[in-house]
Amino acid sequence: MRPASADDRPELTAFIKANLPLAGVPSIPNVRLHMATPKSGLYRLAMADDSDMAPPYWAYPWAGGTVLAHYLFDHPETVTDKHVVDLGTGSGLVAIVAMKCGASRVLAVDIDAKAIVAAQLNAQANNVMIETRLGDITGDSPPAVDVLLAGDIFYDEALAEHVLPFLQRCSTAGIDVLIGDPGRAPLPSGSLVRIADYSVPDFGGGIRNMAANSAVYRLS
Repeated sequence: MRPASADDRPELTAFIKANLPLAGVPSIPNVRLHMATPKSGLYRLAMADDSDMAPPYWAYPWAGGTVLAHYLFDHPETVTDKHVVDLGTGSGLVAIVAMKCGASRVLAVDIDAKAIVAAQLNAQANNVMIETRLGDITGDSPPAVDVLLAGDIFYDEALAEHVLPFLQRCSTAGIDVLIGDPGRAPLPSGSLVRIADYSVPDFGGGIRNMAANSAVYRLS
């Protein structure tokens, strides 16, 4: 695990800027992201770098992150003047909105090197500064932060079983753990308190659908 920078991957930075145009995030005001289009040719990234074959989740704003972004804009006091971790940052949407809502520091974490580059480029496009870290922090002790935000991390049962104990340790340590999710099957509903509901777009394989049951949860 180490800090990461877009400067580490100049070829990826150039690809994103050339092929993923900046566009407004549906239903989120005043935020733009580099987002994939049918002509972006994301398959070329996989062909050029077969050592990193992770799906390009970072190229789309997913429902879990979008509902967290909505919630933060509606309740900026959640992060104002606080230290925040955005776990599984993807495009960096949630980290960017946390900074726009007045967080004093945001660390965006992802295991995908491409996501780290995308998050930094998106932060620059929105005139905010975030810190980034490449790696899996879920085996570590709880970070010294006030809030942990996690959007769309329960899409896979094995991943859910891996990450939930870390989130529980964070909550026990006094960190406010907020989760955004459109109600996917692996969501550990018994451990969560639903605090807000939103109807937002979701993206699956680049296809946009409405995820009417998306919600923000607090880990109890």
